[in-house]
Amino acid sequence: MDMTVYLHALTALFIIIDPIGSSLIFNSLSTMHEPRVRNFMAVKAVLMSATILILFGNYGEALFSHLSININSLRIAGGCLLFYTSFQMITQNTKTTNSGTLEDISVFPMTIPLLAGPGTLTLSLLLFSHSTEMQASIAVGLAISTVLGLTLVLMLFSTYLKKIIGRTGDEILKRFFGVILAALAIQFIYDGIKNLIAG
Repeated sequence: MDMTVYLHALTALFIIIDPIGSSLIFNSLSTMHEPRVRNFMAVKAVLMSATILILFGNYGEALFSHLSININSLRIAGGCLLFYTSFQMITQNTKTTNSGTLEDISVFPMTIPLLAGPGTLTLSLLLFSHSTEMQASIAVGLAISTVLGLTLVLMLFSTYLKKIIGRTGDEILKRFFGVILAALAIQFIYDGIKNLIAG
């Protein structure tokens, strides 16, 4: 395995995925779920994210080229989805479906657009595209697994953080991270539009 490639990919992925922030967001969105359901959603979100990032990193460029889709269109779409999520975190309480059961957040918004969002997908695509040798590709895949594994552990134990900061602190953090997500969403949209115009 190429340790240099691994460390480079690990650092970049850690920054953009942000395991600590993602676990706090997960806790904010799943406070009404039972512990067993929370754990299932956490594992499901991480497994889906890892699969998407590895597959997209290896085959995304060819797919986008075949469909004539610009990567910046993905940034704009992901930004819109992320802004929708952040708006709900800031203004609303936990939603329930019409049947009275809590929603499964593992696919949306945890996998897409949080863990495997436009920024992470683009980064994964770039990392794999620059890894021409097999050892380098293995290093990138291992870096993805490492960061998402850490994210999973933090998500599974996110309830302990809530017990430390309390209900009021959790509400404050929920709104605070909602604002950060909104800013991140606008940045994705801005970058996408700017790159489309420049291109």
